[in-house]
Amino acid sequence: MRILGICGSLRRDSHNRSLLRAAGRLLPPDAELVEWEGLRAVPPFDEDAEASPPPAVVELRAAIAEADAVLVATPEYNASLPGQLKNALDWASRPAGESVLRGKPAAVVGASTSMFGAVWAQAELRKVLSTIGARVVDGELAVAHAPEHVDRDGRLAGQQLESRLRELLAELVSAAGGRETQSEIREEVLAA
Repeated sequence: MRILGICGSLRRDSHNRSLLRAAGRLLPPDAELVEWEGLRAVPPFDEDAEASPPPAVVELRAAIAEADAVLVATPEYNASLPGQLKNALDWASRPAGESVLRGKPAAVVGASTSMFGAVWAQAELRKVLSTIGARVVDGELAVAHAPEHVDRDGRLAGQQLESRLRELLAELVSAAGGRETQSEIREEVLAA
């Protein structure tokens, strides 16, 4: 199973990139997290360019189409999601009604240095993904005071945080698996 990881931060050493690394380590053996690195290259959304989208947009759409599910890690800027991430999702939502995200299982996580862990950005992102047509799982994970809880290599501090991330990943894997029950997949993920 292939899960596409999208980090909403352009910063190389972002806490959200580290959170994606942590998620990649906690997936069951038959699932892999592939991080998409092209966010910086996506130009501003332009309906006039829809007929012939820029190469970075073609790559984004292909990466989403090839994935069984999508995991997005977002920081919070001004109580919302980063503009570059929203822009990429606008491109991915087109053509209208035919988005590569339509019906695709998706999960949202977020980390920030604040005490709120990007909860508002996550709420906005869940709304955007749902509007596009993605099947957003119910689980959430907000990592507040990120430097205290996740390091650059994606190691998490504390069993509780690791357990919560495993639970969210179990929901995502279950949504993408289709043939197994959520409880069977959750047991497999938790045992990994």
